[in-house]
Amino acid sequence: MSATPSLRSGAVGLGGAVIMSAALMGPAVSVYFNPQVAAQQAGAATPFVFVIALVVVLVVANSVVEMARVFPSAGSFYTYVSRAIGPRTGFVTGGLMFVAYALLVPAELALIGTYTHDILAGYGVQIHWTIISAVFAVLVVFLSLRGITGSLRTALALFGAEVVVIVLLSAVVLAKGGAHGLSVLPLLPTESPNGLSGLALGMVFGILSFVGFEAATTLGEEVRLPARNVPRGIYLSLFFVGVIYLFCTYAEMIGFGVDGVSRLVADAAPFTTLADKYAPWLKLLVGLAGISSIFAVTMNSNNGIVRILYAMGREGLLPRLLAKVHPVHRTPTAAIWLQAAVAVVFTYVVGLISGPFNAYVYLGSVLTLAIIPVYMLTSVACIRHFAGRRSWWRHLVLPVLGILLLLIPVYGQVYPVPAAPLRYFPYLVLIYLVVTAAIAIVLGRTRPAVLSRAGAILATAKSDG
Repeated sequence: MSATPSLRSGAVGLGGAVIMSAALMGPAVSVYFNPQVAAQQAGAATPFVFVIALVVVLVVANSVVEMARVFPSAGSFYTYVSRAIGPRTGFVTGGLMFVAYALLVPAELALIGTYTHDILAGYGVQIHWTIISAVFAVLVVFLSLRGITGSLRTALALFGAEVVVIVLLSAVVLAKGGAHGLSVLPLLPTESPNGLSGLALGMVFGILSFVGFEAATTLGEEVRLPARNVPRGIYLSLFFVGVIYLFCTYAEMIGFGVDGVSRLVADAAPFTTLADKYAPWLKLLVGLAGISSIFAVTMNSNNGIVRILYAMGREGLLPRLLAKVHPVHRTPTAAIWLQAAVAVVFTYVVGLISGPFNAYVYLGSVLTLAIIPVYMLTSVACIRHFAGRRSWWRHLVLPVLGILLLLIPVYGQVYPVPAAPLRYFPYLVLIYLVVTAAIAIVLGRTRPAVLSRAGAILATAKSDG
């Protein structure tokens, strides 16, 4: 009898880990669409918001990296929390991860549909966004079924192209002095018209821009030397993308002018506007870079969530059908199809009701609120796992600091009360968390043997110490 197929061990190296995380953060899509939303609250201090978001995520990344060294697994946070805190909390973590990663796919599909529609409309081609989204959804599923190596190669090509374009345009804007010359004002918190609450609410979209930095952890069973390459991939991608965000958001604010925040907020495609004003010869490339970035984020977030579903199915916490792996391509086929169905439903239901760009904003807000408690639980897991043999700085101070810093964007979502429907999202996530916790408790009482296996299966790849 042949062995049950598993994920392909050693399929990717350090470069693949870096690209998995960096491409999922999506530099172009983040600087194209998140600053104008953050600026509604943070005003001209939006670049400062991205600096603070980077600091917060770097602190949080410490706990992620420390756990990834010990538990390299496709289950990522789910495995870390299960092993360090317990299977019930691990199940809750897996449920929150599902919301965060699973909603990122339809958010990006809705965005790529409307953005591509607008670009084509500028050239006289009219194709409804729903058709465009469907085409990209099919392409994501195809690449996912073919295997992680091919997906990452595609992501690498798209990522390289988008970075060149957005950095080049930003450099041109700054070289020309922007609207009123260079200024340090966008880097000062005092430029927030709504004070601390404006910075806090703006941070929701700052952190949203970094969601996915942990994506390399889901390759724990497919990357070579995971105990070394996964942590390095996370830190390298964060520093690289963080510098890009700071450079490009600063250029964006300088390009519109510190007194032009209202124009930035009202602009659906501010980087296209900047290209039209400062570098018309880049306008087409800016549009293509946006499309490639959105697609790269979609593809890599899909790769992440299907591997989490695979891990939970393999351990019996979800139907074992989800642990089915293709005998040739070694990809989790059932998990891929389930995620595709979820993505299609949310893309069209939310997109058709609220509009495709609002679908991106709303789903992005919800998934950010869902991933924040996952980051917090991972910090708690780090503290517990290394208790008694810890480095006080890496295993206590930084995890506690990370938890406290993550409370800032949560505060911004509840006080002062934001406009509807944003005001309801924290409570929707809270209700979901309570329901998931109740299910975990029931499983613990009725199927304790199944729940006890949570996070037990780790990568067979050996640590290099």
